[in-house]
Amino acid sequence: MDKRRGIFPGTFDPFTIGHYSLVKRSLALVDELVIAIGVNDAKQSFFSLNRRLEIIRDLYEYESRISVCTYDCLTVDFAMQEGIDIIIRGIRSINDFEYEKNIADMNRTISGIETVILFTEPELTHISSTIVRELIKYGHDVSSFIPEGIDIDKKD
Repeated sequence: MDKRRGIFPGTFDPFTIGHYSLVKRSLALVDELVIAIGVNDAKQSFFSLNRRLEIIRDLYEYESRISVCTYDCLTVDFAMQEGIDIIIRGIRSINDFEYEKNIADMNRTISGIETVILFTEPELTHISSTIVRELIKYGHDVSSFIPEGIDIDKKD
Protein backbone atom coordinates (compact mmCIF):
# COMPACT_ATOMS: atom_id res chain seq x y z
CA MET A 1 0.00 0.00 0.00
CA ASP A 2 1.36 3.40 -0.99
CA LYS A 3 1.81 5.97 1.70
CA ARG A 4 -0.10 9.22 1.38
CA ARG A 5 2.39 12.09 1.43
CA GLY A 6 1.50 15.68 2.19
CA ILE A 7 3.40 18.92 2.06
CA PHE A 8 2.87 21.81 4.45
CA PRO A 9 4.64 24.74 2.77
CA GLY A 10 5.41 28.16 4.20
CA THR A 11 8.12 30.59 5.15
CA PHE A 12 7.67 29.88 8.87
CA ASP A 13 9.41 33.08 9.96
CA PRO A 14 8.93 32.20 12.79
CA PHE A 15 7.15 28.86 13.24
CA THR A 16 4.15 29.60 15.49
CA ILE A 17 1.73 27.57 17.60
CA GLY A 18 -0.71 28.03 14.72
CA HIS A 19 1.70 26.17 12.42
CA TYR A 20 2.29 23.58 15.15
CA SER A 21 -1.45 22.95 15.44
CA LEU A 22 -1.82 22.54 11.68
CA VAL A 23 1.06 20.05 11.54
CA LYS A 24 -0.49 17.98 14.32
CA ARG A 25 -3.87 17.95 12.59
CA SER A 26 -2.26 17.16 9.22
CA LEU A 27 -0.83 13.93 10.57
CA ALA A 28 -4.39 12.57 10.78
CA LEU A 29 -4.66 13.03 6.99
CA VAL A 30 -1.32 11.75 5.71
CA ASP A 31 1.19 9.01 6.46
CA GLU A 32 4.16 11.32 5.90
CA LEU A 33 4.33 15.09 6.08
CA VAL A 34 6.99 17.28 4.53
CA ILE A 35 7.28 20.68 6.19
CA ALA A 36 8.75 22.67 3.32
CA ILE A 37 10.30 26.06 3.95
CA GLY A 38 10.00 28.10 0.81
CA VAL A 39 12.46 30.74 -0.24
CA ASN A 40 10.46 33.89 -0.93
CA ASP A 41 12.62 36.72 -2.25
CA ALA A 42 9.68 39.13 -1.92
CA LYS A 43 9.68 38.73 1.87
CA GLN A 44 12.30 40.16 4.20
CA SER A 45 13.13 37.30 6.55
CA PHE A 46 13.78 37.87 10.24
CA PHE A 47 15.39 34.47 10.79
CA SER A 48 17.78 33.01 8.22
CA LEU A 49 16.63 30.06 6.15
CA ASN A 50 19.14 27.83 7.96
CA ARG A 51 17.89 28.97 11.37
CA ARG A 52 14.26 28.27 10.45
CA LEU A 53 15.26 24.84 9.15
CA GLU A 54 17.15 24.12 12.38
CA ILE A 55 14.26 25.27 14.59
CA ILE A 56 11.66 23.10 12.87
CA ARG A 57 13.93 20.05 12.54
CA ASP A 58 14.76 20.26 16.25
CA LEU A 59 11.08 20.57 17.11
CA TYR A 60 10.20 17.38 15.22
CA GLU A 61 13.39 15.40 15.61
CA TYR A 62 11.52 12.50 17.27
CA GLU A 63 8.59 12.41 14.84
CA SER A 64 9.50 9.87 12.16
CA ARG A 65 6.52 10.81 9.97
CA ILE A 66 7.76 14.37 9.52
CA SER A 67 10.64 15.62 7.40
CA VAL A 68 11.73 19.24 7.03
CA CYS A 69 13.39 20.74 3.98
CA THR A 70 13.75 23.92 1.97
CA TYR A 71 12.85 24.63 -1.64
CA ASP A 72 13.32 27.44 -4.14
CA CYS A 73 10.65 26.96 -6.81
CA LEU A 74 6.88 26.87 -7.12
CA THR A 75 5.35 24.78 -4.35
CA VAL A 76 3.45 22.66 -6.86
CA ASP A 77 6.65 21.95 -8.82
CA PHE A 78 8.42 20.88 -5.64
CA ALA A 79 5.44 18.72 -4.66
CA MET A 80 5.51 16.95 -8.04
CA GLN A 81 9.29 16.40 -7.78
CA GLU A 82 8.82 14.85 -4.33
CA GLY A 83 5.84 12.64 -5.21
CA ILE A 84 3.51 14.56 -2.90
CA ASP A 85 -0.19 13.64 -2.96
CA ILE A 86 -1.69 16.71 -1.30
CA ILE A 87 -0.75 20.25 -0.38
CA ILE A 88 -1.92 21.27 3.07
CA ARG A 89 -2.66 24.91 3.82
CA GLY A 90 -4.10 26.68 6.81
CA ILE A 91 -6.35 29.69 6.70
CA ARG A 92 -7.30 32.17 9.41
CA SER A 93 -9.76 34.41 7.61
CA ILE A 94 -11.91 34.93 4.54
CA ASN A 95 -9.05 36.95 3.02
CA ASP A 96 -6.77 33.93 3.36
CA PHE A 97 -9.47 31.77 1.78
CA GLU A 98 -9.72 33.81 -1.42
CA TYR A 99 -5.94 33.80 -1.88
CA GLU A 100 -5.54 30.08 -1.12
CA LYS A 101 -8.51 29.06 -3.30
CA ASN A 102 -7.00 30.70 -6.38
CA ILE A 103 -3.65 29.02 -5.82
CA ALA A 104 -5.29 25.65 -5.11
CA ASP A 105 -7.32 25.89 -8.32
CA MET A 106 -4.23 26.70 -10.37
CA ASN A 107 -2.15 23.95 -8.73
CA ARG A 108 -4.86 21.36 -9.42
CA THR A 109 -5.15 22.56 -13.03
CA ILE A 110 -1.43 22.29 -13.80
CA SER A 111 -0.58 19.21 -11.73
CA GLY A 112 -3.66 17.37 -10.52
CA ILE A 113 -2.46 17.77 -6.94
CA GLU A 114 -5.27 18.62 -4.55
CA THR A 115 -5.01 21.17 -1.76
CA VAL A 116 -6.55 20.48 1.62
CA ILE A 117 -7.49 23.57 3.58
CA LEU A 118 -7.49 23.39 7.37
CA PHE A 119 -9.18 26.18 9.24
CA THR A 120 -7.13 27.59 12.08
CA GLU A 121 -8.52 26.82 15.49
CA PRO A 122 -10.55 29.84 16.70
CA GLU A 123 -8.27 30.56 19.65
CA LEU A 124 -5.27 30.83 17.29
CA THR A 125 -6.68 33.00 14.49
CA HIS A 126 -5.00 36.16 15.76
CA ILE A 127 -1.52 34.61 15.61
CA SER A 128 0.57 35.17 12.49
CA SER A 129 4.27 35.05 11.81
CA THR A 130 4.11 38.70 10.75
CA ILE A 131 2.69 39.82 14.09
CA VAL A 132 5.05 37.58 16.08
CA ARG A 133 8.05 39.00 14.16
CA GLU A 134 6.88 42.52 15.00
CA LEU A 135 6.59 41.63 18.68
CA ILE A 136 10.10 40.12 18.65
CA LYS A 137 11.47 43.20 16.92
CA TYR A 138 10.19 45.41 19.73
CA GLY A 139 11.33 43.13 22.54
CA HIS A 140 8.03 41.57 23.60
CA ASP A 141 7.74 38.09 25.07
CA VAL A 142 6.38 35.77 22.37
CA SER A 143 6.65 32.50 24.28
CA SER A 144 2.88 32.02 24.27
CA PHE A 145 2.81 32.26 20.45
CA ILE A 146 5.52 29.75 19.55
CA PRO A 147 5.79 26.04 20.35
CA GLU A 148 7.42 25.10 23.62
CA GLY A 149 11.09 24.29 23.18
CA ILE A 150 11.88 26.85 20.48
CA ASP A 151 14.68 29.21 21.45
CA ILE A 152 13.50 32.39 19.76
CA ASP A 153 16.26 34.48 21.35
CA LYS A 154 18.89 32.75 19.25
CA LYS A 155 18.39 34.61 15.97
CA ASP A 156 21.24 33.02 13.95
